[in-house]
Amino acid sequence: MSIKIPLLRPYFDSEEMEEIKKVLDSGWVSQGPEVKKFERMTSEYLNAKNTIAVSNCTSALHLSLLALGIEKGDEVLVADFTYPATGHSVLYCQANPVFVDIKPDTYNMDPEDLNSKITDKSKTVIPVHTFGQPADMDEIMKIASENNLKVIEDAACSFGAKYKDKFSGTIGDTGCYSFHARKGLTTGEGGMIVTEDDRLAARMRKLSVFGISGTWDRESSDSFHVPEFTEVGYNYKMSDILAAVGVVQLKRQDLIIKRKRELAKHWDDLLNEMDDIQPPAISKYSIHVYQSYVPILDRGLNRNRVIQKLRKKGIQANIGTYASHVQPVYASPKNCPTSVDIFERTIALPMYYGLEEEEINEMSAFLRSTIAEVR
Repeated sequence: MSIKIPLLRPYFDSEEMEEIKKVLDSGWVSQGPEVKKFERMTSEYLNAKNTIAVSNCTSALHLSLLALGIEKGDEVLVADFTYPATGHSVLYCQANPVFVDIKPDTYNMDPEDLNSKITDKSKTVIPVHTFGQPADMDEIMKIASENNLKVIEDAACSFGAKYKDKFSGTIGDTGCYSFHARKGLTTGEGGMIVTEDDRLAARMRKLSVFGISGTWDRESSDSFHVPEFTEVGYNYKMSDILAAVGVVQLKRQDLIIKRKRELAKHWDDLLNEMDDIQPPAISKYSIHVYQSYVPILDRGLNRNRVIQKLRKKGIQANIGTYASHVQPVYASPKNCPTSVDIFERTIALPMYYGLEEEEINEMSAFLRSTIAEVR
């Protein structure tokens, strides 16, 4: 089938090419000075003390768990409505993900269900800022503090979003971002960890480069020593090529967020005039950055048929994301009924910087007729 309007299209121009060329000309293309520059700029943007650039958000989550001492048999409370990378990072540590149900309006972790699933094996909470809207961090942090739990924010979709006066990802013990192609700020692949804790930062940085200091740090030092490998680390570092793209993307981040919020408002206005579908709710305490635009269909409509028909018309729609606990890999006994309901009814519609209002008008007309066909 021919896709006329894709689900996403990253926004690049000649600046990215120019920055990449500088890196290629320098001869230093692995982790080096451009990564340091990207980390420094990200720290300034988020007002975060420590930033560690990594290969993707999954590695960021894994490193956070390792640095916090999560090990075999521990329980990590994970928001259920999320791409399974969140739960997978827990399995990497041989720990047990305990899935927490979500609130039906924001699609984010339900603090009441979180409270009910804490046991004496619980060590950490991973709330997810779903599709770019921050979770209710005041309540989550309060519950975590009362139960001596650490908090890792899965902010994969929410770079630049704000919870009250703080950026998402900067509230918990660590925050983990994704720079995948679908994100508002993209390096193709890539991720970033932020933390105010110097000890955690040093630990995660070391673990991200096989358990030793990075090559650029060693080469730029006045002294020489042969590094020793005293523990198992990982090859989770970001390259300077990817960082070069991130440097340019970060400069226009606010512009991209502003435009996507305008497009989301246009989608909202059109969907509010339609039956059997509701635009995504906006919480009163957050600034949503709309990594994805994900409305919800009324019960009784076949979401998959709607997606299929839209694709036949050249509109690339998709599911919102997954109810993790029903995925066979987890064999989870935990019940998250709201997450399953939202999983079965949400639909991701095209949302990206270069999208035009006229295209949204066209898609909404197709969507209206498609819903009527499957009703």
